Amino acid sequence: MRLREIRNGLIAVAAGAMPFAAFAQQQAEGGQLHGNFSTDAQYYNEDDDIGAIVPAQRLAYNAWMNLIYTSGAFEAGTRVESYEPSLAGYPAGQPYTGSGIGYRYAKYKLSDLEVTAGNFFEQFGQGLVFRSYEERYLGVDNAMDGVRVKYKPFRGIYLKALAGRQRFNFDNGQVKGVGLVRGADAEVNLAELLDSLWTCRGNLIIGGSFVSKYQEDRDPLLELPQNVGAGALRVNFTSLRWDLYAEYAYKINDPNGKNGFIYKPGEALLLNATYSSKGFGASVGAHSFDNMFFQSDRAAPTPFDLNINFLPPRAKQHTYNLPATLYPYATQPNGEVAAQGELFYKFKKGSALGGKYGTKLAVNASVAYALDTTRLGAADDTTRRLGYTSRLFGASDRQYFQDINIELRKKISDSWELAVTYLNLAYDIDVIQGKPGKPVVYTDIIIVEGLHKFSDRTSLRFELQHLSTKQDQGNWATALAELTFSPHWFLAAMDQYNYVGNPELEAKGQEALHYPIGSVGYIHGGNRFQVNYGRQRAGIFCVGGVCRQVPAANGLTLSITSTF
Repeated sequence: MRLREIRNGLIAVAAGAMPFAAFAQQQAEGGQLHGNFSTDAQYYNEDDDIGAIVPAQRLAYNAWMNLIYTSGAFEAGTRVESYEPSLAGYPAGQPYTGSGIGYRYAKYKLSDLEVTAGNFFEQFGQGLVFRSYEERYLGVDNAMDGVRVKYKPFRGIYLKALAGRQRFNFDNGQVKGVGLVRGADAEVNLAELLDSLWTCRGNLIIGGSFVSKYQEDRDPLLELPQNVGAGALRVNFTSLRWDLYAEYAYKINDPNGKNGFIYKPGEALLLNATYSSKGFGASVGAHSFDNMFFQSDRAAPTPFDLNINFLPPRAKQHTYNLPATLYPYATQPNGEVAAQGELFYKFKKGSALGGKYGTKLAVNASVAYALDTTRLGAADDTTRRLGYTSRLFGASDRQYFQDINIELRKKISDSWELAVTYLNLAYDIDVIQGKPGKPVVYTDIIIVEGLHKFSDRTSLRFELQHLSTKQDQGNWATALAELTFSPHWFLAAMDQYNYVGNPELEAKGQEALHYPIGSVGYIHGGNRFQVNYGRQRAGIFCVGGVCRQVPAANGLTLSITSTF
């Protein structure tokens, strides 16, 4: 009976996409229609050994289709979404249910003026005061619904203005938050503005932003600000080899559920410098964030809902399985001081270390600390409501995160390429993952990656990973192999093995577990099909420093993507 349920469910998902794909291939008279379709469907099995999630409906899926019509200066688009029900653990914030329109807009551009009505994504600077964006596989989507205007009054001068409400969740269609967001941004590109009068070999770009949110005050006990404003200034100097960037943001007092309803203003300062030349690159950066949670609903239920801004992490975004899913770092908006440095060097071909094909070396280090704060409130309630005092880049002794990693990548022959990576991590799992009382995790990770080309069309890529720690879940080992038959087929198999290796953890009843999973995929034109079967380990899934918990699961997964 279960096999029949799986077959019927997956056929239904795939068949539902066919009418849309056929329709989208037709060009409308005077314009063009294009878009894409994607779905992830999973059938869940029981697996008590790993504590697998088994929803009431064994078959779940996330599906969406974008349709975009363009004709001259006019563009319109819509996205149909379906979650009947959504995959377990998805999305990061409020649940998505049902089917309906999740995104729609109309836009036209006339000369130097562009106007968008409906949904849109936008970002000011690095996003310290405003970023509306989507990260589909995290389930993060704070799309604006309103009006946006872009205007270029003169060469080198760029203006933006917007107003609207943010997407909150999805219930047979998009559901908007209660807060109203308004913002404006201006940017001046001096090399473009001054043209021949600009004699500097580099370019200087100066920008500024202001964003405000409005939410009615209905609190019976506190007098809360209904209008909360935030502003930012930025400067970016670029030349042939240098890229220097600085941005400062300030937010007026914004009592909310994430800061304990204190009336302290927030501020952020981000600095970054990059140097590059042939075969060498270096970058160093630092930031200080203080009380910078900025949501259009002061009572937003989770940290993922209705975020107006985005605070980029100062840590390497790893792609290897163990460091990426067990101990990734997520920015702490209420307060952190972080720094990161990276060096890249390519040893020349023919040198002692470069050999016949050259050798690439990358070294990266990042740290994050809690802010050094002084709590207020000993005298009276008014003082207590200010929360605490602090200063920019005033770090405390509490270290949230440390990552020191070295990667050596070398081509051995025409058919072989190898890479070796070592990571040393310190991870305050209490704060970062919200596990109170858990000790800081100290771990060493070593990874060996190889690529062997059998021919121009057939290749094998493999990874061997090992993580050792005496805290949290103990030791892990991962083996991965991917066989590609270009241009259409690929096969993959992976096993993650938590063999603990710590008498204290084993004494508490923790047992060794394997998490095997196999995949087969087919690619043809703009279509991609992939089927997975096996165990999914509970862990963290991150993109760009934004993370969500992924529950343990066992089952069959089908993924389809199509672009037309």
